[in-house]
Amino acid sequence: MTRTSDSTRSVSRRWRRRAGTLAALGACAVIASALIPLQAQAAHRTVYFAAPDGKDSGHCGQSQPCSLERAQHVVRPAAKQGDVTVQLADGTYRLSEPLRFGPGDDGGDHTIHWTAAPGAHPVITGASKVTGWSKSQAGSGIWEAKTPSGLDTRQLYVDGVIAPRAAIRLANADVTPTATGLTIKNPTLSYLATLPDQGRIEFESLGDFTNRYSPVQSISATKITMAQPAWDNNTWGWDTVQNSFLAGPSWYLDNSLSFLTQVGQWYIDPGAGKLYYKPANGVDPNQLDIELPRLETLISIGGTYDEPVTGLAFEGIQLSGTSWLGPSTDGYADQQNGLFIKGAYDYRPADAFTSCSRGCEMFERARTNWYQEPAAVQVSAASRISFTGNTFTNLGQSALGVGNDANATTTGVGLGASDIDVVGNRFMEDSGHGVVVGGVLPDAHHPSDPRMTNQNILIANNTINRVAVDYKDNSGILSTYVTGARILHNEVANVPYDGIDTGYGWGINDAGGSNDYVDRGYYKWNRLYTTPTTLKDNRVEGNLVHHTKARFADGGSVYNLSASPGTVVAKNYLFNISGVGLYLDEGSRSMTYENNVVQDGSFVFTNAYSLRNNTSDNVIRNNWYNSGGASTPNAEAHNNKLINNVKVTGANWPAGARDVICQAGVAPQYRTSLNANQFGFSGCAVDSPVAAGLATAGDSAVSS
Repeated sequence: MTRTSDSTRSVSRRWRRRAGTLAALGACAVIASALIPLQAQAAHRTVYFAAPDGKDSGHCGQSQPCSLERAQHVVRPAAKQGDVTVQLADGTYRLSEPLRFGPGDDGGDHTIHWTAAPGAHPVITGASKVTGWSKSQAGSGIWEAKTPSGLDTRQLYVDGVIAPRAAIRLANADVTPTATGLTIKNPTLSYLATLPDQGRIEFESLGDFTNRYSPVQSISATKITMAQPAWDNNTWGWDTVQNSFLAGPSWYLDNSLSFLTQVGQWYIDPGAGKLYYKPANGVDPNQLDIELPRLETLISIGGTYDEPVTGLAFEGIQLSGTSWLGPSTDGYADQQNGLFIKGAYDYRPADAFTSCSRGCEMFERARTNWYQEPAAVQVSAASRISFTGNTFTNLGQSALGVGNDANATTTGVGLGASDIDVVGNRFMEDSGHGVVVGGVLPDAHHPSDPRMTNQNILIANNTINRVAVDYKDNSGILSTYVTGARILHNEVANVPYDGIDTGYGWGINDAGGSNDYVDRGYYKWNRLYTTPTTLKDNRVEGNLVHHTKARFADGGSVYNLSASPGTVVAKNYLFNISGVGLYLDEGSRSMTYENNVVQDGSFVFTNAYSLRNNTSDNVIRNNWYNSGGASTPNAEAHNNKLINNVKVTGANWPAGARDVICQAGVAPQYRTSLNANQFGFSGCAVDSPVAAGLATAGDSAVSS
């Protein structure tokens, strides 16, 4: 067992107490209507009331509920006396600006519970419903509706599903990337030069592990000139547009009304204040719930290191309706898993398009200037914050960000998250990660102030299904430089990239650094640390991970970067995976992988081809797999130990493996129709998570 701190054990005790209470509700409990009322009716709490049509005045009584913003103001003095509940009545709360919880909006030593009223399913959204559709002259089958002038978006939500933007596929032979853009080689594409609003068109590239977006500047009959510096940023580094690790990357042109030819696609014209949509034949979009996001951030929770926000709980609420607009102006120069570069680098070589298309010293210099994708719901400089039984859906970036870098927060204060519980939530139809914890910049891995340390984060019994829809490089769950993260009994399914990722940094920031990056010149410009990072003592256990890697070859269903001493990856069930199941990438060190079941794909890979890197000192023992094998180059030289791992034939799993399979995933009381019935294994007890999944065959299907 991993040795834990007193604070970590305290989190675990709170979770065990909560789990015991929830178990009493039974396997058929509905989170929003059964779990929350028990909490909302706690006798020791003062209860206030909010409603979608609530007033911005009054005392928030049951007969005269108030708005969310008014409730924030009213509960402040009450929270000083004890725990407080704000009950949200049924309906949709449409925000005109993000909800901000700073110092003074929290419970302090107590807790303010923002919770669904008994039987209610409140929705907090940053979107507005689009109405008044009429048939358009823009093309066959296209409808249009008025929108506020100047309002732009990268997402549109139709009946709860992310609708694709208007786009066309480019064959690799159609264009050739150059230092300034694309040379058009297919003469049938010369019509692009006649298109209006060329500055709104984007070039999208899907490589081996990156999903890049670059705005267009202008188009002629033979050339597409790309906007700068986004194009420069997408054409140096690794897995670049022009030199992907894939022989045939996928290329698209997005976001022009002329590309709106496929059912389900849409286009918005902010200047004209018009939205265009192409429904299926015979469908009137006035009969659909079409939601247009107006906000980039939905909820911001954050204080300072001197005055962190403490004591907030969110329970049984749907959180929806955002669109992150950064890529529309800066591009999305993806580096890996939601990290990107933007802005001009004056030290980028003049010939970087060729000399840096697969790395160079000056690109390595730039690694300490990366940006992190901002989440729709943000938590930083905060402690004792919990999210229980909520639904995070239709969010145009990562859904929930905990302790991310300052550049990913609206408060400007990043990191500093501790004792955060994320339990029993659903994440679906989101553009980025389901949950992302931690940052990547120097203060994340070597805090200049110990209060910046991200620690004691519980992510348990969540269902993460069909996320990373638009930023396909994002994993379902990402936890970077964190101490004491507990990623337990989640189900992660139907994602284009990895399922659960831990760590970051390729070993660059570990004590002693990485010889690979000595060779690349990184340390000529950046610090070589002699002390360990904050990445340690984490546990990834009991998770059900399946239908991963749909769009990318690189990566793994459960993946790690950099040294993580004391970390254990155990009792996870991985199936229907493409590529590698357990992936120990560069610098992974001092970890234990045990009692995992890997069905399909390759069992394990330790990236230790180089005798000079630090993918070392790992123990991989007592695991079961039925396909592929172990790829562990230079295992003895790196002290990577493989002990008693068993390959079985087909589904002939021994008893120990069957126990892992049956207990993996979300506990029965948290399961919903999103939990898949695709296990292909029927030897479990009726009340096990997997058996519960098999029992939901009549529920709505999971999209691949």
